[in-house]
Amino acid sequence: MSVPAETATEDEHRLTQGEAFARIRLLRSPNVGPVSYRQLLARFGDARRALEALPEMDRSGKRRYSAAPASVVEDEIAAAKRAGARYLFHDSPDYPALLAQISGAPPILLYRGDIGLAARPCIAIVGARNASAAAVRLARTFAGELAAGGLSVVSGLARGIDGAAHEGSLPATIGVIASGIDIAYPPQHQGLQERIATEGLLLAEQPPGTQPRGRHFPSRNRIIAGLSQGTLVVEAAPKSGSLITARLAGEAGREVMAIPGSPLDARSQGCNLLIREGAMLVQSAADVIELVTGFDGIPRSLVREAAPAPFAYEDELADAEPADVEQLLTNAPVAWDELIRQSGSGAASVQLALLELELAGRLERGAGGKVRLAG
Repeated sequence: MSVPAETATEDEHRLTQGEAFARIRLLRSPNVGPVSYRQLLARFGDARRALEALPEMDRSGKRRYSAAPASVVEDEIAAAKRAGARYLFHDSPDYPALLAQISGAPPILLYRGDIGLAARPCIAIVGARNASAAAVRLARTFAGELAAGGLSVVSGLARGIDGAAHEGSLPATIGVIASGIDIAYPPQHQGLQERIATEGLLLAEQPPGTQPRGRHFPSRNRIIAGLSQGTLVVEAAPKSGSLITARLAGEAGREVMAIPGSPLDARSQGCNLLIREGAMLVQSAADVIELVTGFDGIPRSLVREAAPAPFAYEDELADAEPADVEQLLTNAPVAWDELIRQSGSGAASVQLALLELELAGRLERGAGGKVRLAG
């Protein structure tokens, strides 16, 4: 079955429906993640050839590798169509340029609404679910003023700060969800999610019908950070998803900003900690606009740790032979560029070895380009 034109791609003169269908099937196949998906396309040229080659690349010897059944993809596409969603592929001209730059950028997104909002300068606003009334009001005010200043406001549709940021910035708002595009979460935000989908932009990485799971939220957070020139934390505890988003923004070389709060309120301790670590202290929307106006990729905040670029050697993958790196791996995360140094092999050979281990289910990828043995 070919992908229906209305759900396949925004760039159909470059990507056929058959290739679009194969790409969706490739990404839904076992042990294929964003990095391995990109590497498979680079090695084999297109998704159809990659699907054919997958069984030979799983060298675990335990089983014959099976790609996702075509019927699963057919059902997914039908569900996307029913939801009024469209597919956006990583090489579409409408794919957000800043998001494409991050490590592990989602190869395929589903969206509803105005994709043009993602082409505007974007600011992420995140914070506590159990936020104080003052912080909720502040988030709504900041979001409204940023939207009035021509920026798109990005958040994750959670309770508290996220919801206030969306409400304050509609229609110039982008909601990124951890579920399928046809699932409203949290349920009390069903109306808000539908408003974002019809007036703003709603994005989902997971297939339609996917219920949100704990592992999906860090993935959602990387998209929020990746879309944005900067991330503003309004109120957050020291161990929260909001701080994860902020650190992902720093890792991606984006501005990290925080609003200071009382040291007596646990919900402010995360923001105060970020400022102590080098985040930019902001007290008004004008401060935020000043920080991101003319953003040249060099943030003034110091909350950052550059991650190695996993796609720097994609053009060499077609002719590479896998390096012997498995003996260098343990269950402790290590950066893949460290494996290059220790193995003495080329980057493409190391990447190919990691790809084969991932397809065999023996490798896990983490933030910052780090990998470890599965389990």
